[in-house]
Amino acid sequence: MQHRTAARLGRPVSVIGLGTWQLGADWGDVSEADARAILTASVEAGVDFFDTADVYGDGRSESFIGDFLADHPDLDVFVATKLGRRLPQEPENYSMANFRAWTDRSRANLRRDTLDLVQLHCPPTAVIESDRVFDDLDTLVAEGAIARYGVSVEEAGQALTAIARPGVASVQIILNAFRLKPLDEVLPAAMDAGVAIIARVPLASGLLSGRYTKDTVFAADDHRTYNRHGEAFDVGETFSGIDFELGVEAALEFAELADSQGLTPAVAALAWLAQLPGVTTVIPGARTVRQAQSNASAGSVPELTPEFTEQVRDLYDRRIRAAVHDRW
Repeated sequence: MQHRTAARLGRPVSVIGLGTWQLGADWGDVSEADARAILTASVEAGVDFFDTADVYGDGRSESFIGDFLADHPDLDVFVATKLGRRLPQEPENYSMANFRAWTDRSRANLRRDTLDLVQLHCPPTAVIESDRVFDDLDTLVAEGAIARYGVSVEEAGQALTAIARPGVASVQIILNAFRLKPLDEVLPAAMDAGVAIIARVPLASGLLSGRYTKDTVFAADDHRTYNRHGEAFDVGETFSGIDFELGVEAALEFAELADSQGLTPAVAALAWLAQLPGVTTVIPGARTVRQAQSNASAGSVPELTPEFTEQVRDLYDRRIRAAVHDRW
């Protein structure tokens, strides 16, 4: 497993991490035994970066991680959590009192006195522009409740605003072969500032795994069913905002590119992201041990050819750009 760091993060982390939204059972049931097996398989494969949030299963994901790490005190795993979605996302709710309550809850769930990284969870732009919000986060750092903070964003413009703040250690943003806008300005700005980039939704909600057809049906409690048009949250979180049928067609082309490298589509998609200059870690989710192991293997793939990158960009330009590039 390759490792990478950024100046403001202050330590190296595995280039393939583990996203744990799915462990909260927010898009299909995952049992406690399955969650523990996924966490175990991930660390055994070299993953030492877990990303979670206080609203994933209303704390269920955080608690699974906290229990797992308490049972394995020898593991040095960096845990990033998120806050800000326990109340309506209105600027006045991003208050010091709420920050204290939310971080205390996450500290209890994760069984940590000091949280490694706390990220504002896709807040409104006004929050990212608020000096008072970041003063409050600085206070939590000074008090030892959190070690560092970052921002998870929906839009490239929000990422650039966050990167410009001197205390921001990381920016988490949707980045995958079907969402390339962050390559234009966000990654270069992050490298210049020493800010870590955490690439989320790296498989476009599974599209880039190449496993789906136009007839694939997802469970009713899966966001790939109930949020296809942004009914519950930003539509860009589901299939990266791409129409499902278009995404399936483009994924077939991507699978051919992956095959030319001797890789499965999912591993190729993750490895390509992990090798991009400026990306610190990539956080695919996993619902099975096999998926966790496969995802982690992308962190040791030899360098992909420049031709592969050109082909990915060409596919994006031909099939995807018009649908997403100017929206986020």
